Amino acid sequence: MGLILTVAIAITLLTSLLLTTGWRNTRCTGPMPVSVFTFLAILFTSGLDVGLIMFPLVDFQVYASEQEYSFANPLAIEFGFWGFLVWAFYFLTTFYFCIIEPKLKLFEIPLIKITNNIVIIGTCAFTAFLFLVYLPDYIEGIPDPLRFGLVAVVILLASISSTDIKFVKVLSVSSTWLFFALIAGTWLSSGMGVSGLADSMGGIGAYFSNIHRFLSPITEYHQFYLYWWFAWSIMIGQFVARFVGGMKAGHLLLALLIVPSIPIAIWFSVLYYYFSGGVEIGAGWRLAMVVVGVIFVINSLDSLIRLYTQNLGTTTQRYGKLQYIAANWLVLCALVMLYRFTPLKIEWIGLVVIGIYLAVYLLVFQRRGQLVPEPVQS
Repeated sequence: MGLILTVAIAITLLTSLLLTTGWRNTRCTGPMPVSVFTFLAILFTSGLDVGLIMFPLVDFQVYASEQEYSFANPLAIEFGFWGFLVWAFYFLTTFYFCIIEPKLKLFEIPLIKITNNIVIIGTCAFTAFLFLVYLPDYIEGIPDPLRFGLVAVVILLASISSTDIKFVKVLSVSSTWLFFALIAGTWLSSGMGVSGLADSMGGIGAYFSNIHRFLSPITEYHQFYLYWWFAWSIMIGQFVARFVGGMKAGHLLLALLIVPSIPIAIWFSVLYYYFSGGVEIGAGWRLAMVVVGVIFVINSLDSLIRLYTQNLGTTTQRYGKLQYIAANWLVLCALVMLYRFTPLKIEWIGLVVIGIYLAVYLLVFQRRGQLVPEPVQS
């Protein structure tokens, strides 16, 4: 599986480079264009989930203790798992659904359409499952009935939120600002100051000097992350492409690589200061992390629920709100239980997504005559 992943990453990144060479002046516009800030907020909150909030403190301990990660500090490793280069996956799929899919309509082919929506539903449930797994690390002693109940409520709220696109936009922007507020609050509480934050962020430089190491799985855990990114990539591109407001392809790539990486870098640097200094995060801030994490989960789930229900035609207009909400809640809760009590893994879903990539690449090559890039302007 590692070799498949390495080859897929290489082809994906090379394709992104070729697109920004031959199509860099092509403007990407979706059917529901929004402002650049709103688009980036939708991308950031839909393209990330509770793992961004809850994983780092646990991950730092892993990276500090295992020899395979000794080439860089834990902060640089964590940033490499979440930031910069991996966002090229989202650029490729966003570009595809803005420019290529409207011409070729490959995702209307029944087999691709059905497989893609199974992937979306499975990945959607995995987001809720991760929240279930990591809750005890942030709410010490939380009983299982409360933990499972909270996840069920989150899925219910996401199902309700997905009934209207205005909820998605409002939730994306508000959760972005709440995340910024969480960063500011934990930073001020740490007493690290501006100089302490700058010193901590300096550790991210080790990522860029070792960026080649992140092009293939470093460990099985890194492999899990990369398959996770692949599992998300098609559906996030399919969703956020609707909101692109006329950005040139080259600008879109730069925006996706740089803009989301900035708050990720700051957040991880603040948390790394706590970790490296042995500073305990107070119960109040841990609770705040859970609250923001809950909002991130709701935001991710409602985007994906809206996407697969529209793709499959199982909308509120067709079945009514009550049946729509109940059906999505039951399906996602059942899948969370499958992740919890069976060997089902996100790596399997990521592998299926790579299969979809392969099919699309072959079909695009076969029908390449229908695609003519805009002339490159000097």
